[in-house]
Amino acid sequence: MIEILHLSKSFKNFKAVSDLNLEINNGQIMGLAGLNGAGKTTTIRAACGIIFPTSGTITVNNFDIVKEKIKASRNIGWVPELPNFEPDARPVPLLKYYAGFYGIKPDEAEKNAIEMMKQFDIYNYRNRKLKYYSQGMKKRFALIAAMIGNPDNYLFDETLNGLDPNGVKEVRDLIINLKKQGKSILLSSHILELQNVADKIAIVKNGSVVKTLSRDDLMHLGTTGTKIHIKNPDAGMEKILSEFGEFTSDGTYYYIKNNGEVDVSELNRQLVIKNYRVDYISMENETLEDYFLNMVK
Repeated sequence: MIEILHLSKSFKNFKAVSDLNLEINNGQIMGLAGLNGAGKTTTIRAACGIIFPTSGTITVNNFDIVKEKIKASRNIGWVPELPNFEPDARPVPLLKYYAGFYGIKPDEAEKNAIEMMKQFDIYNYRNRKLKYYSQGMKKRFALIAAMIGNPDNYLFDETLNGLDPNGVKEVRDLIINLKKQGKSILLSSHILELQNVADKIAIVKNGSVVKTLSRDDLMHLGTTGTKIHIKNPDAGMEKILSEFGEFTSDGTYYYIKNNGEVDVSELNRQLVIKNYRVDYISMENETLEDYFLNMVK
């Protein structure tokens, strides 16, 4: 279990994270969504002890990441967006070194490393230095490194980025399997990818969580509205629209937020009798991506 309470992190005069709160329970996948620079990576780096909070607390299995760093870190597997390893290192010795941090004996660590390299289809490259690994291979190796100690909690920072469709499916299945084992998982990724795997999604803006969505929220998300295109719009036309609900425009289409309560036929009739040329009018649902962009803009 990972608990983040009132986390703030500043770099000189820039506040990357501000009073952020998250709780990831055992057997739960928490998605972290936000635009670039929203504070996702800073949050994950703080949660795994790479950087320390300016204020607030982070506990991992009830161990404070600052005050009890070693105990907390032994319960974490972390996969950064761009894995970076000692270029001249070879995979098996490095995995044995990582396993030692978790208290695993060398013989057992080597056996586990070989089995996992076979599982992740990089066993044939076991004698190759990591600097010769492709980015996709480095990401697979990073997943092995995160799992070699079988920790209870995982932090995945944009881990699905840069993978081909098969790689995305493999990692997605892996994350779901970790959840089935009772692990707690914090995963940052695109909102639409998180929709496929996350139990909850925390939307982050300017370093703070602005909304947390459950799976039930995701299933029922989206307001029904009326989308309209008119060839000769003017202020009079907008007055008619306002009588049917709050509306917005992207410069081409008008969108009335009305939760399905508008009589589209009546709206169309009123526009036509006022000589407005309506060439598109339809009831539409707001997508998850629309919702996300409205939350973070």
